[in-house]
Amino acid sequence: MNKYIVTILFLVLFQTVKSQENNDIKLSALPYYSYGKGLGITSPDSIFKLNIRFRMQNRLTYLNNDNAEDGYEAIIRRLRLRFDGYVGDPSIIYVIQLSFSPNDVGAIEDGDNLNIIRDAILFYRPNAHWNIGFGQTKLPGNRQRINSSGALQLTDRSINNSRFNIDRDFGLQVYYLNELQNKFSYNVKTAISTGEGRNWTKEPDNGLAFTGRLELFPFGAFKSNGTLFEGDIKREESPKLMLSGVYHFNHNARRTRGTIGEELFEQRDIQSLFFDAIVKYNGWAFQTAYMSRAANNPITINPDDTLDTEYVFTGSGFDAQLSYIFKSNYELIGRYSYQEPHKDIENLTPQTDQYSLGVTKYIWEHALKLQAEITTSDLNYVDSSKANDWYLRFQVEIGI
Repeated sequence: MNKYIVTILFLVLFQTVKSQENNDIKLSALPYYSYGKGLGITSPDSIFKLNIRFRMQNRLTYLNNDNAEDGYEAIIRRLRLRFDGYVGDPSIIYVIQLSFSPNDVGAIEDGDNLNIIRDAILFYRPNAHWNIGFGQTKLPGNRQRINSSGALQLTDRSINNSRFNIDRDFGLQVYYLNELQNKFSYNVKTAISTGEGRNWTKEPDNGLAFTGRLELFPFGAFKSNGTLFEGDIKREESPKLMLSGVYHFNHNARRTRGTIGEELFEQRDIQSLFFDAIVKYNGWAFQTAYMSRAANNPITINPDDTLDTEYVFTGSGFDAQLSYIFKSNYELIGRYSYQEPHKDIENLTPQTDQYSLGVTKYIWEHALKLQAEITTSDLNYVDSSKANDWYLRFQVEIGI
């Protein structure tokens, strides 16, 4: 019996049904870069498939902040386990992703849910163009957020992504995908969701969020779905370009950043806009992004204590990132980010300029890499005071 089980396990290692393989690289719930397909198990009658994957980020950071003592931070930044596959039919796909590191789960407080579940969604893919999903996963927001943190060139996403992204939510997602090689292509991605973010169970929802994303590929699709990972590690033989735009409206949002953040004392309607562009050619990669969030009367006040406030982070930000990967698989990356709070909240948070320089050594593409980064942030407050924070970081990424 044991021999039979072992035979099944290893006979189907990395086995992939064709239609599932196409889904595996297109769905927003399967965003992070994977060199292979993970560990696959398929039932003898082929009516059930399970892929198992993990990823881990270990990092060491030296922090130097103007308003705090210097210090070191040694953490497991991310530790995640993911399962995906199909039941009954390869067009019916499930995705489960769990997180275990303290930074992923967050502090445990009375009344809050434990945030282990990141993705739990079922997709139906009737053909190569349509994907219909129901459950919790990433919304079709800005490009860098859709990409996994495991597919980044630097050790983390930009400050603008941190402030403005729309993250994960529970709801219905419908995609129409039409990517073609060397021909004009496009994708349309939509979602109707709760607007409260992942694992929200505190109160019944009285407002929904609506998201629409349009992606254009003037010169055709990127090699190996190159929009899903940063840098031109596949070395595009001809220039490839992606242009995209997103509109997101969150009615009666309860949190400072819509689907994430602290709870507001009053609900607010929030509108977000995102524009992205990516260019890759012969080892060079350039990407830029604009993000903004707007809300009327963004500051909310505690009715029991007028000195206690929570506010929607309104304003805008701009990112620009340039890189080149050498044939030795060393890569140089530079990024500039500019963040401007809206005048309604400029007394509460600074305008920020951030500069990052990184070096990455790809051992097994994005699945196993070493990353070093230095980042400095210039903080400019409305009272004309200034501060400068910087950090030096080393990180190891591994996953299957």
